[in-house]
Amino acid sequence: MTSRRPDSFEGLGYRGREDPSFSGGYSGRSFNNSSGSDLQHWVTTPPDIPGSRNLHFGDRTPQFETASAPPEAAEEAQSAAPPSEQLNRFAGFGIGLASLFTENVLAHPCIVFRRQCQVNYHARCYHLSPLTAISVMYNVTKTQGPKALWKGMGSTFVVQGVTLGTEGIISECTPLPRELSHKWNPKQVVGHLVLKGFTYVVAMPFYSASLIETVQSEIIRDNPGILDCVKEGIGRVVGMGVPHSKRLLPLWNLLFPTVLHGLLHYVISSTVQRLVLYLLRRQNSGSPKHSSPDSQADAVQSMLDAYFPELMASFAASLCADVLLFPLETVLHRLHIQGTRTIIDNTDLGFEVLPINTQYEGMRDCINAIRREEGTLGFYKGFGSIVVQYSLHAAVLQITKMIYSMLLRNA
Repeated sequence: MTSRRPDSFEGLGYRGREDPSFSGGYSGRSFNNSSGSDLQHWVTTPPDIPGSRNLHFGDRTPQFETASAPPEAAEEAQSAAPPSEQLNRFAGFGIGLASLFTENVLAHPCIVFRRQCQVNYHARCYHLSPLTAISVMYNVTKTQGPKALWKGMGSTFVVQGVTLGTEGIISECTPLPRELSHKWNPKQVVGHLVLKGFTYVVAMPFYSASLIETVQSEIIRDNPGILDCVKEGIGRVVGMGVPHSKRLLPLWNLLFPTVLHGLLHYVISSTVQRLVLYLLRRQNSGSPKHSSPDSQADAVQSMLDAYFPELMASFAASLCADVLLFPLETVLHRLHIQGTRTIIDNTDLGFEVLPINTQYEGMRDCINAIRREEGTLGFYKGFGSIVVQYSLHAAVLQITKMIYSMLLRNA
């Protein structure tokens, strides 16, 4: 067998066996007379082909010959490059922080007023419009001070911490999956929902204590500590702590509506979030690009597309879940608050206080009583506050997007 490679091969810049630099490694003999060691040397040290990865140690053959740029030009190119990775991470952290601040801090007054309207069966004004809700919220703040609508915020963080901690502990001690992969099956979905259900059961007494702190009027309310929510929740389980009336429903009677509301809220929000995120990414991938891919506008837009679709999907998911489950949330809060000797603000005017003296026997009796005494719109008391809450959230997201765009363009 003879070599099929010609003695002088000019394609791809091949240096043949006549090249002096290769005379020591490649002899001019045919393969018929070559020994095994020569063949092995020929295979293990291939010729230097430009653009190939098979190079000798220390050699570097660029695919195109380019002249080295002066240091001044390199500095100008570096300054004209897109924003650095550090700025990108900082901006992403700022966007997520602004969204969390809006959801948990800025929206808390709307959550407080919404819950007060839901449990106030005396109310004649249902506050279906955001204008009436803002008016009464202003009166409450003017009468009782700015702390009136920020009460119970620490307890809401405690409930979130208990929920996350319980979910992590159960997922570590059991085979129940904490998250679903892209290739999920029905067994994994059922196990994941069972994990969520157990989490809501454990967090239920603390949620009840947090609800009381958020709706209790500031006029007769003491200054509770952050851990009072934990103490009240444990006392509710063991039957100790603050004395309650005989109308207080046992926890096992609150089990079904609490788990039902939690699971439905999670399923609806997760489904809407995945759907909106898919549509936004598909829209961004199908949008036309500029002729110059390295332009500043394209760089800014690509970074915006990396962060804001998830925030918008989370915003839409929470909005849809809260709107669809608003009637069930009204029933749930009335069952939790019954028999706790709670006094709330008068949501009709905002200048007085009212006691809660309901006598529901369960979830079905509460639904029938609301429909019979307050009508169908009685399930939507305080709906205007949800409009105010998500309007503020949308405004903060839009302002954050504008600030982020300006920072990226200036960078």
